[in-house]
Formats: sequence, structure tokens, C-alpha cells
Amino acid sequence: MSQKEYSNENLTVIWRPERCAHAGICVKMLPQVYNPKERPWIKAENASIEELKNQIDHCPSEALSYREN
Repeated sequence: MSQKEYSNENLTVIWRPERCAHAGICVKMLPQVYNPKERPWIKAENASIEELKNQIDHCPSEALSYREN
């Protein structure tokens, strides 16, 4: 399964496109981080670690995960 990684200095957001259900929870919760019309579409530096973790924990398809750097 392919994955893409997007990092800020303390956290790496991992996205697995094949698992993504496109529910939009990510965009609704953190529009300053997730913008599907831009590249890269995830800008992890635009939110705190706690905000990112909270949003990722709400991903219904588990297409998003994270690891601390």
C-alpha cells in the first residue's frame, strides 16, 4: 500500500490514499492544514501537534495516521 508523508518539526502525518474514504473530516476540522486543491495538500506546519493528533484520530477510514519525530 502506498503512503505519503508530510512533516512539521515534531510530527509526521502519514496518508494512505488507497484507504481514504474522502469523508472530508480532515478538511472540515482543519482547513488550514488540508486543502485538496493545493500541492502539497497537507501542510502539517499549519496546526499544533495536539490539533493534528485529534483530527487524525477522527479519520473514519484510518487513511491518516501519524508518528512523532
